[in-house]
Amino acid sequence: MESAGNKIENNIKRQRRGKLLFASDFALCGNTEAVFKALQRLHKSGLIMRVAHGIYYYPKKDMKYGNTPIPPAIDEIAYGIAKRDKIRIVPTGTYALNTLGLSTQVQANAVFITDGAPRRITVGKGKGILFKHTSEARSLAYKSRLLMLIVSALREIGEGKATPQQLEIIKSHLSNISQKELGADIQLMPLWIRKLLLSL
Repeated sequence: MESAGNKIENNIKRQRRGKLLFASDFALCGNTEAVFKALQRLHKSGLIMRVAHGIYYYPKKDMKYGNTPIPPAIDEIAYGIAKRDKIRIVPTGTYALNTLGLSTQVQANAVFITDGAPRRITVGKGKGILFKHTSEARSLAYKSRLLMLIVSALREIGEGKATPQQLEIIKSHLSNISQKELGADIQLMPLWIRKLLLSL
């Protein structure tokens, strides 16, 4: 019979590169101990990258720089966890601003509000993803992820405090949001953000 390690390795090699992998994805390949040992071996061999406890990544390769593996972005990891756990998340604070190009400040923790359990996931040295629980369902109900990100960023900036440069950047992002998406989400926004986005 094929070993758990071989099953997992063959399974991964059939995946597209750039895929986040969880230990739980391989529950049918063997018991928990065998799965973790196989993933650790494949990490050491360089086939996959370990990004957090029980979370791995089948990396894309940067052919310009000697076939170098490209690590996943923080938001890829966060949304991958959200999909696995069937929870909703919204980037907040400085991370939301940085993602949209509204700030160059970088925090050690990427902070997301969620309807799931609060927790911190360590990613690399000194970095992490922080999930903060919220009971405010409206903040998580947006159809458009981009619009949700814009609203979160504007909340962080504050009413009347966005610079002309920031408003231009937000305006350029709005061009990627359809009228249908805007119409579906507009009632969820605070009134001042709704007025601002409509004026843009």
